[in-house]
Amino acid sequence: MESLFKIAEASANFILYFMAFLSIASFAIIIERFFSLRKLTKHSKTIGSKFREVIETQDTQKVPLLTQYDQAIEGKALKFGLNHIAKNSSEGLDELFSSFKTMEKPKLEGNLYILGTIASNAPYIGLLGTVMGIMKAFNDLGNAPGQGNEVVMAGIAHALVSTAIGLGLAIPAVIAFNFFQKKVSLILANIDASKDLCLMFSKAKKGGV
Repeated sequence: MESLFKIAEASANFILYFMAFLSIASFAIIIERFFSLRKLTKHSKTIGSKFREVIETQDTQKVPLLTQYDQAIEGKALKFGLNHIAKNSSEGLDELFSSFKTMEKPKLEGNLYILGTIASNAPYIGLLGTVMGIMKAFNDLGNAPGQGNEVVMAGIAHALVSTAIGLGLAIPAVIAFNFFQKKVSLILANIDASKDLCLMFSKAKKGGV
């Protein structure tokens, strides 16, 4: 039993250091994704407005001109789609865009899966640290019976720090994860719009022949 309490004491301290490491990792991922997706989103908004203009005016002749916005992922997708149509018509276009999205999605998400894991598990890690800390507090009470409530209250207060840190780590991580996933989803949706514009251009070209 004594060895169990020693493990609890060591674990309580280790968990605090581990959550500090997770905080640094979470912050680093948030900063990296913020600047990466901000640049991509800026280009995405630019070409997205051009997509909307083509749809509103129904001027399919403008579709090839949008390939000049190749800094945007959607512009690259549109260029690939139009090249495919020129060589193979619209057959296999769905597969082309599906493969393109499959390749680009991991680049867009980066380490978001790590951020999501931290966000979902940080409260549980903090709770584990609290449990270990409370075990240590009661063990200290048993070893110093004369001090009574002071030892227990001080130990529990220290143990609750783990829960507070876990929640403080999880909340911004969840917010950032959902925010970045929304950005990624919008870019992927614009890639689908690129495919639809390719199909529209292909049909208009056939109709004009």
